[in-house]
Amino acid sequence: MQLLKIAAKALAIVLLLAACQPTTIQPPPSSPPATTAQVAPKAPTRVVALTSLASDIIYRLDRRKLVGIPGSRLLRQNPELAKIPQVSEGLTPPNLEKIVALKPDLVIGATGFHDRVLETLKNSGIRTLTTQVDSWRSLENLTRTLASEIKADPAPLLQSYQSFLTVKSPHPESTLVLVSYQPILAPNKTSWAGDLLGKFQINNIAANLQGESLQRGYVTLSPEKVLAANPQILILVDVGDGTVDKLKAAPFWNKLNAVANNRVYVFDYYGLVNPGSIDAIAKACQQLQQILSPPN
Repeated sequence: MQLLKIAAKALAIVLLLAACQPTTIQPPPSSPPATTAQVAPKAPTRVVALTSLASDIIYRLDRRKLVGIPGSRLLRQNPELAKIPQVSEGLTPPNLEKIVALKPDLVIGATGFHDRVLETLKNSGIRTLTTQVDSWRSLENLTRTLASEIKADPAPLLQSYQSFLTVKSPHPESTLVLVSYQPILAPNKTSWAGDLLGKFQINNIAANLQGESLQRGYVTLSPEKVLAANPQILILVDVGDGTVDKLKAAPFWNKLNAVANNRVYVFDYYGLVNPGSIDAIAKACQQLQQILSPPN
């Protein structure tokens, strides 16, 4: 399944070990040593981002500094971003030669997925930065970190994020998000999707469930558990592999309250499961607000 392939590549963890060197105690000098002026590190001027989200954030903070991006349908939707050289496509590893040819002074990648290429670049003397966005807070922290790196002001972008969260659920109805069919996966509160649902005070049935899914933040549900939960609202995620049609053809489908009451909604994979870009996040938030808003 496509989602599990993404998960398997995206969830590797690298442990960095640092060795401690013994310290030799020297006698105090007879006169105070001359002070050495501390030189502040120079802000990067040529940034290559290996994720669509980091690319989007850097572009919005200071578009002049973004010189390389991943191949992504989200970024190609912006004609200006589409003009920037692409160093990867889909799930293929980034092209090291293309990255080096762009002469970057900072390369930003995703923890787990880009560890190997970032380590190679780091060993060649290029500064690297790893990112992981699995909550709203981590999105805000990433924005502040990137702004600090390139000496930009994050305030306007952070303020725009808050404008996405204008509606909260006054009377939370039981809600279930399904992102795949074999196995049936649902996000708990430790995922980006689960945290986003929490921002809208949506009653996510799977929020506190734990399981043995290959993807952190997701739990595996049996058809019997889905039927027993019988949510009032059902959100299906289109990951491009026919998951939505498979779920609608499942034996339990027509027995669900959400189906009987026409409370089934389809979301794109980007925005709800993978933040992807600022526009994708904004669209997912807008859809959640529409679900919560009372009918006219």
